[in-house]
Amino acid sequence: MSSLLEIVELESGEIVLRRADGVGSPLVEIKFSDEVRVLLSEFSLDIGKAMVSAGVQAVGEVYGHVLEAHEDRNESSAVAEEYDDVPGVLH
Repeated sequence: MSSLLEIVELESGEIVLRRADGVGSPLVEIKFSDEVRVLLSEFSLDIGKAMVSAGVQAVGEVYGHVLEAHEDRNESSAVAEEYDDVPGVLH
């Protein structure tokens, strides 16, 4: 599976984030209404790229918080395991 991604505008006018090798369906799809496409004219791809980039950045931040929480839980359980066999330690 390709790890390279690309943002492209399809013939339908949709802007998608997809794997560069074209395998699978798009990961993200942005579809502007006809009214908005007229308003944005040739800048719709630029706006779509900015929207996808902001979304990817937000996912990265959320994923970072999830990883930190997971690591904190693993560290806490590792510390607790050190004292499992110690007499007189309440669990």
